[in-house]
Amino acid sequence: MTTTIPPVPSGETSDGADLAANSAGPIAADHVNASPAESHLHVDDIHHIDVPGLTQILDGRWAHMRAWGREISADPAFARPIDMPREEHRELTLARLKELAKRNWSAQMLPGSLGGMNDPGGNLAAFEELVASDPSLQIKAGVQFGLFASAILHLGTEEHHSRWLAKTMSLEIPGIYAMTEIGHGSDVSAVGTTAVYDEEAEEFVITTPFRAATKEYLGNAALHGHAAVVFAQLITRGVNHGVHCFFVPIREDGKVLPGITIEDDGEKGGLNGIDNGRIAFDHVRVPRTNLLNRYGDVAADGTYSSPIPSPGRRFFTMLTTLVQGRVSLSGAAISAAELALGIAITYGSQRRQFADFTGVNEVVLLDYQLHQHRLFPLLARTYAAAFAQEDLLHAYHEVFSGEGDTDENREDLETMAAALKPNSTWLALETIQTAREACGGAGYMAENRLVGLHDDLDVYATFEGDNHVLLQLVGKRLLGEYAKSLKGMDAGDVTKFIASRAEAFSTRHTPWRRLLQSAADLGSVRRTAASLRDPELQLELLSTRAESMVEELSLNLRQAPNMPKEDAAALVNSHQLELIEAAKAHVDLILLTAFNQGLEKIGDDATKAVLVRLRDLFALTTIEENLSWYVINGHLSLGRARTLRDYINRLLTKIRPHALDLVAAFGYTQEHWRAPISSGLEAERQAQAAEYYRRHRASNEAPIDEKILYKRDLAEKAASRAD
Repeated sequence: MTTTIPPVPSGETSDGADLAANSAGPIAADHVNASPAESHLHVDDIHHIDVPGLTQILDGRWAHMRAWGREISADPAFARPIDMPREEHRELTLARLKELAKRNWSAQMLPGSLGGMNDPGGNLAAFEELVASDPSLQIKAGVQFGLFASAILHLGTEEHHSRWLAKTMSLEIPGIYAMTEIGHGSDVSAVGTTAVYDEEAEEFVITTPFRAATKEYLGNAALHGHAAVVFAQLITRGVNHGVHCFFVPIREDGKVLPGITIEDDGEKGGLNGIDNGRIAFDHVRVPRTNLLNRYGDVAADGTYSSPIPSPGRRFFTMLTTLVQGRVSLSGAAISAAELALGIAITYGSQRRQFADFTGVNEVVLLDYQLHQHRLFPLLARTYAAAFAQEDLLHAYHEVFSGEGDTDENREDLETMAAALKPNSTWLALETIQTAREACGGAGYMAENRLVGLHDDLDVYATFEGDNHVLLQLVGKRLLGEYAKSLKGMDAGDVTKFIASRAEAFSTRHTPWRRLLQSAADLGSVRRTAASLRDPELQLELLSTRAESMVEELSLNLRQAPNMPKEDAAALVNSHQLELIEAAKAHVDLILLTAFNQGLEKIGDDATKAVLVRLRDLFALTTIEENLSWYVINGHLSLGRARTLRDYINRLLTKIRPHALDLVAAFGYTQEHWRAPISSGLEAERQAQAAEYYRRHRASNEAPIDEKILYKRDLAEKAASRAD
């Protein structure tokens, strides 16, 4: 295990291209065991995707870092163990993390002044690929480098960097990120832990004042952590200045320090290679200089100062510096979905079940329409999510590399991460579960990775920000942007605008517009279907839904600012579900826009043609999921609605010959899947079975099928009655 950080490639060629050139492997390249349904297709129709080129586009700017991450993930020494006791798995994960540290893992996130490469985007790109090894290793690395070290880097100053950062990156100081509490998870501003400044001693006193303020779910807490970055309410001179971050030693020589109580969280649903635990503090003292004071400082006499006067803006700025957790989890979840699709689609292209029309040959699972309908829309959404993730990585890199670190860019990054992380993590869980079911009993075997992936990825939906809470953040931002758009109007214009929008919403609930569109559609069903292939119409439909839901929600909440707080809170709560749905609609629009932009990067016409069909599948299945909204609100006629499923089914058939190439373009091979059912063994079994039955039928020793005798008997009886 000697891999080190790869050099940044010169020119426009990346190491990722070389890796991608072999990514399809013999199974994907040759389409082993092609089914009878494919026999009528011209070879060019089956093999015309430029897989290496498509991989290069999906890998994007940081293809060389993704290739490095995949190289490590393919190493059997980093593979997720099966049936290993929790204690052994924890120690193995720590040993592997130390090996990553030897390879300077995450050094690229550091600025050049600290010996790094100032490449935060590349750092996260490599991190996302680590999920293909052992998710426990990925998350433990995320705790150590992405949270603990990043807090020191982004919230601390040069003094803190010189004291702790090198030891953190080398793993001389394994660290804990102590933010979440039993009583406060997503609501960070309300954490109960306090840090009261003692002027005489020039120390902060860290205290857990009640049980619910205990820090919870902390990686590295139960066994391995030597220090923690603790988020607590900073109190000095009788004033609470809100949540700040403190460096607090936890263990020395393997022993827990006085005043600190640690409990082991024990067995979890997944990620059992991480030693999660909870920590409580009983008047634990740390020096004043242990306050990570980039955004807020306390002088020796207890005077508080900050470069950001607004407490709210200060809190937002501190949390934004740590947004990389959401960005990286979003990308890792997409990688997990890609792994699951690779396993399931490869297996589905080889596994045969039930005889075809000949009564002899069995049909591969992937030729069944239902199988396609289960997997291909998820494949399309995964492509959309991958294109959107590349945009998110660019936004993250722009802020944290210093290329474009502005308040506006930070706010946009926070919102985009809050939008895409829920989509990616839910997509991963749905895809892994669907892939598991699509593989039948084989998918339930631990050796085939899918159940383990689901167990480990399950918590992704609720940590680094609960998905529903994040979508509320997105919804509130959308409402804020909508309100800003009205600020340029005077009172009279606003009143007219509100009235006009209310009237528009009202007319959507009448049949008039639907009747007009139905009349226009009566002439040609083909034209109706063709219009659904129009990318501008697809974008318009998703955009209209996203905008309309925000407008309608804003209208419903317009009286809240003028109401008593209690009544206003009740009004907002009564529309919470609509807020979430508006945010989800906005995410769908982001994904379709990203997919369209991704298509523009594809130079090979044949590849682009296939990806256009995949884009259409994503857009139309998204519209189909919300079909009732479109019909009720008059945006789709019943005629168009009826053609939607038929066109989706035709798309499934057209995508089928390219399914193996589409998953090969993700850049993963059997070394990453590590599932026997995706190794080619199934194709060998099927070929062996087919040869056995062929020989059996050709021999004189084969028994006669009772069905043949039964049919012959019926025929003879019918003939005798006729006589």
